[in-house]
Amino acid sequence: MKNPRCPGASVCWLASVVIAALALAQCNSKPAPAPAAAAVDTQLTPVLSVKELMEHVIDPTADWIFDAAVIDINSKGIQTTVPVSDEEWLKVERGAMLLAESSNLLKMSRPMEPAGGDNAPPRPGEPAPELSAPEIEAKVNANRGLWNSHADELRKVALDSLKIVKARDTEGLFQIGSAIDKACENCHLEFWYPGDKQAVLDDQKKKVTYQK
Repeated sequence: MKNPRCPGASVCWLASVVIAALALAQCNSKPAPAPAAAAVDTQLTPVLSVKELMEHVIDPTADWIFDAAVIDINSKGIQTTVPVSDEEWLKVERGAMLLAESSNLLKMSRPMEPAGGDNAPPRPGEPAPELSAPEIEAKVNANRGLWNSHADELRKVALDSLKIVKARDTEGLFQIGSAIDKACENCHLEFWYPGDKQAVLDDQKKKVTYQK
């Protein structure tokens, strides 16, 4: 008796061969390749000039550390201000972290002044205590390694201040403030007002610094 679903042996055999071939092809086929990932843009585009970075990020951030430990001598005597609460210490900690990260931003190639800034060089015969933006940029481009080393110096003292915060070391805050100021001044004397370098160094010797 014939199989009602297979009217002929040859037809059934052919159908079996086709089904087997399809199954084998499916087993041997490789999975479709995953779609290519979208290209990642690794080009960093600075938003701020060096001047803006200093005025709006680095300087106010450093003040969170400078202003945390202050000795004021006035008519009322000696008044000392140091962090007391967790919130006050947290502000100094954030300042240390932001200052350390800002050192990496200084290493990014960026204009010295924003577009449209007063970056014209000084006129001949009129020496200025500070270099113009084009003069500073020329000095930086001529010695990028020295510029980066000053940025590294800033990062080091910022990380040192972070250790002081973690230890709740109020005495250390006074010392690290002087270290941060010196790291900034070392860079300024090299690239910003090198003509005043000796005068500034002489003035530093006259200032009273905090000693633990």
